Amino acid sequence: MQAEDGTREATEVETPSGRDGIDAQILGIAALAEPIRRRLYRFVVAHGAPVSREEAATGTDVAHHVAKFHLDKLVEDGLLEVEYSRPPGRGGPGAGRPAKRYRRSSSEVAVSLPQRHYELAARLLAGAVVEATWGALPVDEALSRVARDEGRALGQRVHEVAGPGADSEGLMAATVGVLSDCGYEPRTDGCEVTMANCPFHALAQDFTDLVCGMNLDLMRGLLDGPDEHVLEAHVDPGPDRCCVRLRAVESAIA
Repeated sequence: MQAEDGTREATEVETPSGRDGIDAQILGIAALAEPIRRRLYRFVVAHGAPVSREEAATGTDVAHHVAKFHLDKLVEDGLLEVEYSRPPGRGGPGAGRPAKRYRRSSSEVAVSLPQRHYELAARLLAGAVVEATWGALPVDEALSRVARDEGRALGQRVHEVAGPGADSEGLMAATVGVLSDCGYEPRTDGCEVTMANCPFHALAQDFTDLVCGMNLDLMRGLLDGPDEHVLEAHVDPGPDRCCVRLRAVESAIA
């Protein structure tokens, strides 16, 4: 930000320590069930610029100490962010300390139960259209490539979670954990992993072959790691679950 003396004034931005996954999303939405908190949130997001605690309290007719408490809870729950800056027109020596100001968080909160990840499907499909256009490929082939690449990124996360030198049991547990984070609700039954939930359920109902193929390529990409394969993916459709099932590779069982 430009100060009166022509120098640039640094703006500190404070973001919440952050919780990941569905629990954080639920807590974020639940925070707005409190009426005062909801009023303050709406006031902040209605302004184009960050607002101070005093401005928010005055604008919502809430006591300053009450506004401070609820605004900070909204920051804690990931709905607002904080920056420290001086109001426009005040800068240079004698302007005082930068004030704490609130603005809407750059993160997005969306909750669906059971978990759906249509934004991932949209990103994969958009990526496939771009690749098909530039590479003169059939769209289904492009989608297969894009889904595999996304799966490999998930596979890297599996190996990060499992840690160096993980055995087959550790890799299996890490794989189940990553799939759980993705909303698949994996259920382990002996040497098989069944996904009890399809994150792309509505799309799979209308475009079954396309979405099931995308799911299969995503899973195969996830399992396509540098280490010995522990699981392999197969299409095995069933009611009220993902069309892909994972089975332990025989060499991993032995």
